[in-house]
Amino acid sequence: MSILEITNLSRNFDGVLAVDDVSLTVDEGETVSVIGPNGAGKTTLFNLLTGLDRPTQGNMRFDGHSLTGLRADQMADYGIARTFQHGRVFGNMSVLDNVLIGAHTRRRAARPSVRALGLVSELFMGIVQPPAVRAEEGALRQEVEEILSLFGDRLLPRLQQPAYSLSYANRRRVEMARALALKPRLLLLDEPTAGMNPTETGEMLEFIYMLKERGLTLLLIEHKLELVMRLSDRVMVMDNGQKIAEGVPQVVRNDPRVIEAYLGHKQARPTPIPAGNEPDHDIAPSRPMIDPTVAAL
Repeated sequence: MSILEITNLSRNFDGVLAVDDVSLTVDEGETVSVIGPNGAGKTTLFNLLTGLDRPTQGNMRFDGHSLTGLRADQMADYGIARTFQHGRVFGNMSVLDNVLIGAHTRRRAARPSVRALGLVSELFMGIVQPPAVRAEEGALRQEVEEILSLFGDRLLPRLQQPAYSLSYANRRRVEMARALALKPRLLLLDEPTAGMNPTETGEMLEFIYMLKERGLTLLLIEHKLELVMRLSDRVMVMDNGQKIAEGVPQVVRNDPRVIEAYLGHKQARPTPIPAGNEPDHDIAPSRPMIDPTVAAL
């Protein structure tokens, strides 16, 4: 059953079509990768799907609800979370507080009963902290610790450390943990292994496999094509804002249009790409074993 439906989506920037008439469906529990050369429109597509930008034309529906024109916070209310191509964390905040921010849509006790009171009511609740607010805060902190434990000893021992003190890879893990704190129904990952060495890439691959095996719906942008081929149920290829191919990884990897988009007209030949020789310099390790005993989020 399709949980996400994108129909004829376009985004025009002063005459430049960054996304040009793209349609895509994503089924619940499916992992779909969006690939293509730099400038293909992949991140712009993610920005449209998460409310950071608005389409020039086209429609987006999530679980039967229209997303077209909604703000990012409204999309988060539907359970849509994302990470960014260039990791974004709050450097002066602790790991714990960074991840707690991701749970903001699930807070109920501190929300004003009268909408007009808005920030005044939230400020009062934050200062006074009635029992219901303290109980909710304690439950959310416990959930955050459970999420951080999924990364082994990478983050949990650093719970109270400021994010600026972390390594690059750990800041990326904090960003992913923050997205998971939303308890998303759809998680968009924009190049989650960018800038990581082979060991870090392998760990991230294992982590995404765990999310996939738990049934989380994933939409992934990634340049490491071997990782894409091993993770994806389907692959959509973009070039110059347009969708040029879509299908299962084994078919897409040998599509002449895809080879041409990555290698250029002179090098492009309608011949299969040998397994393990994709046009990318970072190769992920073979599929890791996933611990089946880890509890569901």
